[in-house]
Amino acid sequence: MTFSTIGLLPQIQEALTEKGYHTPSPIQAQAIPAVLSGRDVMAAAQTGTGKTAGFTLPLLEVLMQGKSAESNQARALVLTPTRELAAQVADSVATYGKYLPLSSAVVFGGVKINPQMMRLRRGADVLVATPGRLLDLYQQGAVKFQQLEVLVLDEADRMLDMGFIHDIKKIIALLPKERQTLMFSATFSDDIRQLAKGLVKDPVEISVSPRNTTAKTVEQWICPVDKKQKAGLLIQLIRDNDWQQVLVFSRTKHGANKLAKQLEAAGITAAPIHGNKSQGARTKALADFKRGAVQALVATDIAARGLDIDQLPQVVNFDLPNVAEDYVHRIGRTGRAGAKGQAVSLVCADEFKELFAIERLIQQLLRRELVDGFEPVHDVPESKLDRRPIKPKKPKKPKPDHRDGQRSGDTARGHKPAGKNKRHTGGGKPGGARRGNSGNRSRSGGGAAKSGQTGNR
Repeated sequence: MTFSTIGLLPQIQEALTEKGYHTPSPIQAQAIPAVLSGRDVMAAAQTGTGKTAGFTLPLLEVLMQGKSAESNQARALVLTPTRELAAQVADSVATYGKYLPLSSAVVFGGVKINPQMMRLRRGADVLVATPGRLLDLYQQGAVKFQQLEVLVLDEADRMLDMGFIHDIKKIIALLPKERQTLMFSATFSDDIRQLAKGLVKDPVEISVSPRNTTAKTVEQWICPVDKKQKAGLLIQLIRDNDWQQVLVFSRTKHGANKLAKQLEAAGITAAPIHGNKSQGARTKALADFKRGAVQALVATDIAARGLDIDQLPQVVNFDLPNVAEDYVHRIGRTGRAGAKGQAVSLVCADEFKELFAIERLIQQLLRRELVDGFEPVHDVPESKLDRRPIKPKKPKKPKPDHRDGQRSGDTARGHKPAGKNKRHTGGGKPGGARRGNSGNRSRSGGGAAKSGQTGNR
């Protein structure tokens, strides 16, 4: 099957050809025909499988059949949990729809609301939004839904995890009942199915990968190392392997700032990206990273949601995540669309519980390798695979004035004050093969995702 045999408009096919895309991924091959048929869709797909194009391509085709959006109206609404993912989706809409006479806009918190209100006066055939900012705009009369034809919930499971269920229900109550609804999620959990009951009608169910699996194209291994030696080890790995583009995950915002400074001091261009950074700073850091001006992007989990970087060769877990599922999302940034990638975790002795939980989740023991000069004084205990089933956790309850994936300490103009903020902080005995001086030479990614309003030309 190719995109031409699916029956997409020639203008869409031309945009796909320019990007070098000819054959749909499994999720695209199943989702595109289902959406074009007018059916509601529930699709389960992990990050990196091409799910964004799985709904944006047929969405553009569907919208070409109707009347253009009027002032302050939206014909299709795409809800995402984070600002970065919203920007990524908006960029995809602009890219695939560049030869179509359709308009698009993206709105999220963390930036001034007035420019977004002015943009919506022209209407938007496709509106990409985070839940909190969308409700703010609706309450101020800047967006209306009488013309709405399609609702898309992207990463529905993440929106539930982040406590957006009440915002989502408020938004759904504002929308026309006669519409097409598309839900994309990493898994069809009980909570997702419960949410779907009031959303989708006789949906087509699509599932292309089991939950919490990691791509076979990603080489995963861990470096046992003492905590105080992690920064030095990372610097040596980058130098010895000539890593030109590496995404590094830190557990905390403070840790991301500190590590970026340490890398810069060692002559490695680096930039931190997290919730305390302004949207402009986050967008610039990502753009610089994609074009190769920044060698290492140091990110927290929430800031990395939705990052779409072509052919990203390396991901490094400087700190293991507190939640095992986040490991799968982190390393899903590399090895996308069949490309090869490498995921390295720097693990100290007091992170053994997190390592144990990750290996239990992905049902495999991660290979351990020592690096000369960084052998740990404090051993990381021997791993043993636990094959007992994991009970699903209940979704978090939303916090007061919780908006757009923000965490404590985040600031967002256009939102109500959040009140008092609480501060969040966030293998056998060492042995096996020693890491040599070999590694993949990386290629820099393409252009940056747009973070302002986007319009198709």
